[in-house]
Amino acid sequence: QVQLVESGGGSVQPGGSLRLSCVVSGYTCTGWFRQSPGKEREAVATYITDGSGADGTADYADSVKGRFTISKDNTKNTLYLQMNSLKPEDAATYYCAADDGPDCADRPRPRLRAGDFGYWGQGTQVTVS
Repeated sequence: QVQLVESGGGSVQPGGSLRLSCVVSGYTCTGWFRQSPGKEREAVATYITDGSGADGTADYADSVKGRFTISKDNTKNTLYLQMNSLKPEDAATYYCAADDGPDCADRPRPRLRAGDFGYWGQGTQVTVS
């Protein structure tokens, strides 16, 4: 059974930073999504690994562009989300997601569709106040 486990959530003041981590072994499509109480789950950023497996492309929600960075360390099979300049509206439960494709990789960019990801973590809470 696939298990994605997020780590790195916590509480931070506005303007602060956090880094989330998630082990994502071998998946073509990986990403971070978030959900706040009373709101639908929304994409934060996705990372789609290319055919070589050594590189990939990142897409971001407009609300986090320039503040968040998604990256993947293939040596550690770990997906990261570096979150800087955090705002109160960034507070949410953040979920790591993954899939083997092909839908998640074949769509036109930006590839931010939650429905294309079949595997999800349990979530990690981020509080900004």
